[in-house]
Amino acid sequence: MPLYDYHCPDCGLFEAMMPLATHDQPSPCPACAAPAPRVMIHAPRLSAVSTATRIAHETNERSADSPKRSSHGPGCGCCGGASKARQGSTLRTPDGAKSFPAKRPWMISH
Repeated sequence: MPLYDYHCPDCGLFEAMMPLATHDQPSPCPACAAPAPRVMIHAPRLSAVSTATRIAHETNERSADSPKRSSHGPGCGCCGGASKARQGSTLRTPDGAKSFPAKRPWMISH
């Protein structure tokens, strides 16, 4: 049975399984039981797997192309960004020129 999206004017969006023959008819809202018209938010999906498996697949698809987010900030050393040891790796010559020995040895300093 396909899974369709519906919009209740009072409660908002919800999904419901409806027979293919009644796809154009309103569905009762699960919260207030008011008839809600069908809306096209997603393409209709077949519910051949359990709800938990379907939600896991949808979450995995959403996060596949999302960047990894960290709550630690850009300078933490545990999950990305520059660590404290690498930040202090700039060497200075007596005339004040900077050198980055571990970064790009072929670049000329400014």
